Amino acid sequence: MAVSVRGLYFVVTLFLGSFFGSVFMLGPFLPLMLLSPAWYRWLTDRIVATWLTLPVALLELVFKVKVVITGDGFVPGERSVIIMNHRTRLDWMFLWCCLLRYSYLRLEKICLKAALKAVPGFGWAMQVASFIFIHRRWEDDRRHLENMLAYFCDIREPLQLLIFPEGTDLTENTKARSDDFAEKNGLPKYEFVLHPRTTGFTFIVDTLRKGDNLDAIHDITVAYPQNIPQTERHLVLGLFPREIHFHVRRYPVSSLPSSREELQGWCQERWAEKEARLREFYASEHRCFDASGRSRIPPCKTELRVLLIKAASLLYWSAFIALCFAGLFLYASVRVYFLFMVLFYLGQQKAVGGLELLELACHRHWGGSGGKAAEGEEKANTEKKTE
Repeated sequence: MAVSVRGLYFVVTLFLGSFFGSVFMLGPFLPLMLLSPAWYRWLTDRIVATWLTLPVALLELVFKVKVVITGDGFVPGERSVIIMNHRTRLDWMFLWCCLLRYSYLRLEKICLKAALKAVPGFGWAMQVASFIFIHRRWEDDRRHLENMLAYFCDIREPLQLLIFPEGTDLTENTKARSDDFAEKNGLPKYEFVLHPRTTGFTFIVDTLRKGDNLDAIHDITVAYPQNIPQTERHLVLGLFPREIHFHVRRYPVSSLPSSREELQGWCQERWAEKEARLREFYASEHRCFDASGRSRIPPCKTELRVLLIKAASLLYWSAFIALCFAGLFLYASVRVYFLFMVLFYLGQQKAVGGLELLELACHRHWGGSGGKAAEGEEKANTEKKTE
């Protein structure tokens, strides 16, 4: 299949926005991390959120993707864990279309594969945003999760943490592994979801609950009624989804089970509900979660305001990318700064493992309560580099 001009425009625009944004928008504020990690987090979250509006603007304004949101909706600004089925490798990005309307993009953090932090531009911005990178080795991931969550609780910065309990997207291979797991454990085989891994989910919910930094869990089911862009390759080929449907269920923290064992069962029940909901969705003629096409809690932004945000984002980032190229072409000082920042991003990752770890170290230096755990993680990372 041939590469699409539309697809290249989408991918290249996002890459250049993240690359130049990391260098010229986030770079000047990195020293603030050394003085006040909490203020650094407050400021950089808002800068990163401006970039998160760009994919939404491109998808909806340029490629005319229709977004339908039903169910409970969000209470604006509340602290939550977002759990979602992982239908494609791009669900996390498509979710920004929902969060732009019902929440604040600056609150979102994502739990994702550690390999992504090494991607120039995208990975650098994710490090600055303190996304939580995991290696899928529970002993290592548990320590890192504990450090990151303790830090967020310490600085009292509200967050909405997106996790995919299934651990990977739905494909023929992953479905076969899920079916094997179901057969060995006497569980039903699913067609539209994978069986969730509950260890990380229960740990995250329990930690945030104990740290008094959790108001609710948002259980989101995502579906694609017409075409399904499974990977980044589909976007490069111009195969964008025509519609994206989100169904939101909100569970206040007071309604959750108290023990981890019961919380595991609670998560498994939600996935059984997702399977039934998706089966009904794809079997129906009109393919929708709710015939009304609306959520019970109205969005915190009107569609006019969302339209203005998307238009402003598209104009701003297009102009910003053009100005960055112009500055690099015209001024030697800009080229020197650019080279320095690129070398810094590459070097710090080899030296300390990522900016989010450096941020934890700065927080520890200023007396954060997560200090001992963070010190242990830094020591473990140092030992791995010397092996």
